[in-house]
Amino acid sequence: MKLKIAWIGKTKERAIESLTENYLERLSHYAQVEELVLKDEAQLLKLARGPRNQYTLILLDGGGKQFSSEDFAHYLGDYRDRNSLPLLFAIGPANGFSAEARKSAALVLSLGKMTLAHELARVVLLEQIYRAFTILHGHPYHLGH
Repeated sequence: MKLKIAWIGKTKERAIESLTENYLERLSHYAQVEELVLKDEAQLLKLARGPRNQYTLILLDGGGKQFSSEDFAHYLGDYRDRNSLPLLFAIGPANGFSAEARKSAALVLSLGKMTLAHELARVVLLEQIYRAFTILHGHPYHLGH
C-alpha cells in the first residue's frame, strides 16, 4: 500500500519534526510512505486532481467522519484490499480547507471533537495510521503490550 502524508506549511517545532520522522519510519515497515510539504491548498488540489486521478484524497477536518482506532484500521484494510491508488492524507493550514477541497476528497476525516493545532494533528494522524497497521497485522502495540 502506498501512502502520502501532505501538510501545508513548514514545520515550526523541532519536536513535531522529530515525532513526524519517528512515525514515518515506523510506518515504512507496513507501507510505502512519503511526506509532502505543500505551500498551499492550490498545490494540494493540483496534486489530487492530477492527470490520471492518481490519488485518493482524504482531508483532515474537525467536521469530518470520526472512527475508532479499530474502525479506522478496517477502513484502511478494506481500501488496501480493493484499491491500488495511493491514499493522500492532507492536513490543512490552521484555518482549514475550502469547500472546493472538501468536494475533491473521498473522505473528510476527523480526529475527534477537540480542536488540535494542525502540526499536532499531523502527529496524531501518523500515530493512528501506524496503530491501524499494527491492528491489521496483529501486532501488540494497540493493546499496550
